[in-house]
Amino acid sequence: MMKAEWTGVYCRQHQLCMNFTAADPKSCGGDSGGGLIEYQGTKHIPRAVSVGVMGDSGGGLIEYQGTKHIPRAVSVGVMTTSGTVRGQTVSALDTELYQFLAIPYAEPPVGALRFAKPEPIKKARDAIIDATKVGNSPYQKEMSVTLIPITQSEDCLVLNIWTPTLPTDNTSKTPLKPVMFWLYGGGLSIGTIDMYNGGPLASHGVVFVAPNYRVNHFGFLYGDREDAPGNVGFYDQLLALKWVRENIHKFGGDRDQITIFGESAGSWSVSAHILSPLSKGLFKRAIMQSGAHMYNKDRDVNSKAEAIAEGKRVAKELGCSEGADWVQYLRTVEAKDLVEKANPLTYPVLGTEFLPLSAHKALHDNQYNNDIDLMAGITSTEGSSLSKLFIAPDKEVFTTDDFVAAVKASDVMFHGIDAQKVVDHYLKGVDTSSTPALKRAFYEYFGDLFMKYPTYLFARQLATGAGDRHTVYFYELTHQNQFFAQILQCDTEESGIGHAMDIPFVFGMPFGGQMAAAFDETDRQFSRDVMRMWTNFAKYGKPDDKWPQLLSDPNVPKVKDLNPDQNRPPLNDPYGYHYDHFWQSYFL
Repeated sequence: MMKAEWTGVYCRQHQLCMNFTAADPKSCGGDSGGGLIEYQGTKHIPRAVSVGVMGDSGGGLIEYQGTKHIPRAVSVGVMTTSGTVRGQTVSALDTELYQFLAIPYAEPPVGALRFAKPEPIKKARDAIIDATKVGNSPYQKEMSVTLIPITQSEDCLVLNIWTPTLPTDNTSKTPLKPVMFWLYGGGLSIGTIDMYNGGPLASHGVVFVAPNYRVNHFGFLYGDREDAPGNVGFYDQLLALKWVRENIHKFGGDRDQITIFGESAGSWSVSAHILSPLSKGLFKRAIMQSGAHMYNKDRDVNSKAEAIAEGKRVAKELGCSEGADWVQYLRTVEAKDLVEKANPLTYPVLGTEFLPLSAHKALHDNQYNNDIDLMAGITSTEGSSLSKLFIAPDKEVFTTDDFVAAVKASDVMFHGIDAQKVVDHYLKGVDTSSTPALKRAFYEYFGDLFMKYPTYLFARQLATGAGDRHTVYFYELTHQNQFFAQILQCDTEESGIGHAMDIPFVFGMPFGGQMAAAFDETDRQFSRDVMRMWTNFAKYGKPDDKWPQLLSDPNVPKVKDLNPDQNRPPLNDPYGYHYDHFWQSYFL
């Protein structure tokens, strides 16, 4: 086994810089089957079963780290609109599960379909689909060095499924399970389903599904034409959701009990489906973990003119001549050349079929999918790691001038920011001679702008419109694992609980895989609680008896203090001051 040393590399999932060494076998297995998140907490059971066509030999099984399969395997058929799929049994948290990897849900978006809406699979495959192997990941910049082999391809529109039951295993009378449909983060510029293991969540009695979707220019290039309508990454998600509704009963899932959920850009995506008329009726509940498509109410974050100019710029830099059909030209360039022009952050385009209205207008005019339950939340210091990624590297000395420069840089990203007003509000009472104090102030401001207030105000607007018909809950994460914080550079005194610190607890990472030894018993119990609350919400629309709804008291919003100490009281209107004195006029 080869030990791994990672220094100054990037986490593919979050684009956040990691500076750590995983040379200890206890913290990193480091063999070729490993990876950063690498299906944590899932192991293959000794009695390996290949789920596929009856009588098949069950060959081609793959090994993940710490997993073994026996050569002989029993096979079971699962027929889908894509064809017959063959998966395998695994075990997570002492629960036997069925795992299916890389099931195609769309025709390959290549050639004329680059930048176009995805097309449903026209004809089910005759050959058995081997769903025991990891599939292709979307094309994206190589921003990471991981131990998990990732093959990039435009032919990437596949999904993974973990389920505790199948109708074919003598459980036909078992009630269908709620479905949790995961959308990954990565700024709509990077990401892959192969970073996430749905086994631990599925062990709580739900069916877990995660689709790949196109990112960066492949998923969001806008050409103002039918064959390049923009936002096709969202159309990928939409088609995957429709595939699930058509097929998930074959995997023991209930098509009428779907919860869509995601973190960061995945949470942006969830909010986009709540806003989109095309997604109406396709899901019952939603979980938004840090992120919402809500920006300056007076100015689109990415206008159509800006989006077209960006596409033309890329085409010109790649050799397109003046006056030529630039969209068609970009269909002919090598994928590896196009992906090198990707930006760290990708924005959708509004005023389009998928997103006809801004969040501000849609929520104000009640033109959104209001027939859902919602759970949403943030981490307590969203801005720390995000600032280092999108604004400026961490500096040993951070001055007031640096603060102002960073605020102006954020205006380039989001527009409509008055730097002097930010200084007056966020530096009030701050010791401006102290680097840690100035950093904390900027992290608070940038997190408020980027994640906290968009997510909170989106949820609050939904709660206001929901009345007694639907539930809306909100949380603030106030706990982190120190090793994971170090990976994401959120382990300094001023960093607080940074962006993405919820991921390891939602996905049961303390219970297995390379990083399990980095978590203590407090982390493990907290992860059990978080997974229970997330899956309870998917099942019942209520995460916990002790968790009050956001507007249970209309005058004092209640926010769950998400922490291992389950006896902590809710936070009472924790965001009122900055909202009343600063952000209300910006967002609403």
